[in-house]
Amino acid sequence: MSVPKKQTEIALKQFINEVVSKARTNLVRKGKNATGNLSKSISGNFKVSPNSFQLSFSMEDYGTFQDLGVKGARSSSKAPSSPYKFGTGTAPKGMFKTAINAWVIRKGIAPRANGKFASRSQMLFNIRRSIFNTGLRPSLFFTDAFAVGFKGLDDTILEAYGLDVESFLKYSLEDNGKKN
Repeated sequence: MSVPKKQTEIALKQFINEVVSKARTNLVRKGKNATGNLSKSISGNFKVSPNSFQLSFSMEDYGTFQDLGVKGARSSSKAPSSPYKFGTGTAPKGMFKTAINAWVIRKGIAPRANGKFASRSQMLFNIRRSIFNTGLRPSLFFTDAFAVGFKGLDDTILEAYGLDVESFLKYSLEDNGKKN
């Protein structure tokens, strides 16, 4: 018979909810929540087994690029420790162009040169070229939220598991006392 882990599950749920909530708040605070799709996609899950706990978080694929940044093809000064780099050829063809165009429209950026309207295609090309060459700065919206939540997790889990063991022992001892 294994120890029921009710309090442990509650502690894990609280941890996940705290990380997800702080990550969403960080997205808004850092101006990285253009459509709200990334914020809506952040979620967490856990699994409690007899001898272990498993936690996982998920979000839209581009969320990790926003969080950790992307090194540029020519310079990695914006995101020197990022595991991602432009020019590796892993993204679907045309995705970057489409995403930048949609972002410009959402932000209401109008192409101008010397105070006059200019070519939209040239503006989009310049933005894409700049991002491709210099990269994206990390926002750490998720990394920071996880780090803050993780600081107190050890004590919380130990306390919750201790309460689960205590309730299991009380139940077992009461149950044995009734059989005698």
